[in-house]
Amino acid sequence: MKSVEEFLAYAIKLEEEAMLRFGELADSMETYGNAEVGKLFRKLSEYSKWHMGDAKARAGFREIPEMEAHEFHWPQGESPERAAIWGADPFLARDEALAIALEAEKAGLGFYAHVLETTDDPEIKALCKEFVAEESEHVAELEKWIAAASAGKPMPAVV
Repeated sequence: MKSVEEFLAYAIKLEEEAMLRFGELADSMETYGNAEVGKLFRKLSEYSKWHMGDAKARAGFREIPEMEAHEFHWPQGESPERAAIWGADPFLARDEALAIALEAEKAGLGFYAHVLETTDDPEIKALCKEFVAEESEHVAELEKWIAAASAGKPMPAVV
């Protein structure tokens, strides 16, 4: 990352994609009878919306570059938290949906961790530390749900 403004442009886009994809997964799970997992995905969508708002607020007085989709240079060619397109398949099973969500969150975490490791800018480092901590919490939450499902236990409560 060359500047805080560039980092914030990426963070805003990443969180927007996560918000949309988790919303789609929530809709899919809720429509086809998995209210528990739908509620988890809705919560993750809300977190992403909050993170996006936080990144926009941090932009404040800064001039954030307006970038077209093709101008973003993501490690895997698309926003890290953009779940696979088939992730919103209405017939998607709970375990598959949780695995897709975990993969997306790990990719987002990896993106922020990579920026943290490679930037020399102290302000970008400080922002990245916060984003890494938040994404780590999401990964841990999804891992908890997957472990419960694998063990045949009830799904954890969504607070």
